[in-house]
Amino acid sequence: MWSHGSFYWNELLTRDVERAKRFYEKTIGWAFELTPMDDGADYWVATMGDRPVAGIFPTDRTEFAGVPESWMSYLAVDNVDARVEKAVAAGAKLMRPIFDVPDVGRIAILTEPGGAGVGWMTPVS
Repeated sequence: MWSHGSFYWNELLTRDVERAKRFYEKTIGWAFELTPMDDGADYWVATMGDRPVAGIFPTDRTEFAGVPESWMSYLAVDNVDARVEKAVAAGAKLMRPIFDVPDVGRIAILTEPGGAGVGWMTPVS
């Protein structure tokens, strides 16, 4: 269940996925499930028991050069396309075209007017 405007997902952007997995497994107790992405990269879903709690996104590819290792938060929004239109009009920048992830939702990656990165998504019901 999700509600418009609430944080929905968190994702670690990292160049060293294996190091991150070892750290969170040893310190928090997360397990990990592999989810291949459309571009051939591996995405890892962190779980506690049977519940997904976060993701690990690899940034060791050329297109992510210069992207710092950090946590990215995603807000649930009722209509990502309409909300992005409002965000851009209010000074945000769309970092890449809006995209769909099957069985997950429609996602936009933005920088808000102050420069902070944020993801917005309309989750699949």
